[in-house]
Amino acid sequence: MIKSMTGFGRCEVQEAERKIVVEMKSVNHRYLDVNIKMPKKLNFFEAAIRNELRNYIQRGKVDVFITYEDYTESNVCVKYNRELAAEYMGYLNQMAEDFSLDNDVRVSCLSRYPEIFTMEEQNIDEEQLWLLLNRAIKGAAEGFVETRIKEGENLCGDLLEKLDGMLTHVEFITQRSPQIIAEYKQKLEDKVKELLEDTKVDENRLLMEVTIFADRVCVDEELVRLRSHIETTKETLQHRGSIGRKLDFIAQEMNREANTILSKSNDLEISNRAIELKTEIEKVREQIQNIE
Repeated sequence: MIKSMTGFGRCEVQEAERKIVVEMKSVNHRYLDVNIKMPKKLNFFEAAIRNELRNYIQRGKVDVFITYEDYTESNVCVKYNRELAAEYMGYLNQMAEDFSLDNDVRVSCLSRYPEIFTMEEQNIDEEQLWLLLNRAIKGAAEGFVETRIKEGENLCGDLLEKLDGMLTHVEFITQRSPQIIAEYKQKLEDKVKELLEDTKVDENRLLMEVTIFADRVCVDEELVRLRSHIETTKETLQHRGSIGRKLDFIAQEMNREANTILSKSNDLEISNRAIELKTEIEKVREQIQNIE
């Protein structure tokens, strides 16, 4: 079971006094990068939120959006700053005395002075708030993982199909390679006979030339390793957890073997197959970039 790094999740949790909505979305990333946007009053829980998300996500660039609504009427209170009001009044009386003016300050006027009345939020029950927030995070994360698994299943099917196609190319090159050597030997022998006419062909020299050619174009080791990499990729696709990095490394090794086969080839059919292999490997690598 593999997971895509593309996903989306949303959860809304509501009680009589509060409502929290958590939305998550992600795209590909080499590591886990979580970006959280939430109201300031929830900043205290950021570390706990990140720890909770690590239980669900290993890789990807994840954006988390949290909204919070408080329906309680007593969540704020008005605070009267008596000391500051007295200080204002003292200065106003001093001004009236200094300039021989009537002090016509009323309560309604004094109350408009800065910081006489301030709004303060009541203390929040952090434990109760975290329980509500954690429920929303878990709900969004579970939905988020479900979409990743569903997309991962589609990726897995596509990758297995491409890997089977690669095995077809590998099998063709495996069967074609011995024929190249036989054809080269026959062509060389015919050419020598044409040049020497009735002179007897030196079989030992001919065998030496064929051996040198066979060693130069031999891709047996590359084919064995390539087949092994393909089978390993298939097996890894059935594993749980974060496998994207491992698959990416295997794909790099497959590409290296395909490059070697292409560089050694002097046969048009094998060259074409090697190019097809490289094309399929590149497609596989692109798909692997989407796997967690």
